[in-house]
Amino acid sequence: MKNLTEHLSQYAQYHRDERNILTHYAGIPLIIIAVFGLLYWPLFSLAGLTITPSLVLFIAAMAFYLRLDLRFAVVMLLFSGTCLLLAAQLASLSLWLWLGSSIALFVVGWLLQFVGHYFEGKKPAFVDDIIGLFVGPLFIVAELSFKLGLRKPLQQDIEQIAGKTH
Repeated sequence: MKNLTEHLSQYAQYHRDERNILTHYAGIPLIIIAVFGLLYWPLFSLAGLTITPSLVLFIAAMAFYLRLDLRFAVVMLLFSGTCLLLAAQLASLSLWLWLGSSIALFVVGWLLQFVGHYFEGKKPAFVDDIIGLFVGPLFIVAELSFKLGLRKPLQQDIEQIAGKTH
């Protein structure tokens, strides 16, 4: 299995244009909220615990991030947990408002992604590696950490492989 640097470097090769990265800061959270929202139902119980498909996805993603890096996993727990809570709020709405809102967020999120990739001139990373759907949220967290001056050695490793942003 790939390590953190390999995953982020591969994803970064599709994301070197700052405008593309900027669209991802908005698009990825919208998509995550939408997917969690759409998967919030149906509910079922297991040993008294209420389970949703979105919770199963959340736990799987957290396991993936934890395997890669503890510090980023903590940030991803906060980020993804917030998205899950917002999705729960969507799911508490009437059926049509929940469904319409979730679909609208999904469409707007992907439109932003595709606008960014128009600027980049490259296809989205998940087209070549489906794991890119899990790496994308981690990538925006990593990019934000680099902007804050954190994780410089990781940033240098990624830029050595994928090149600097422009």
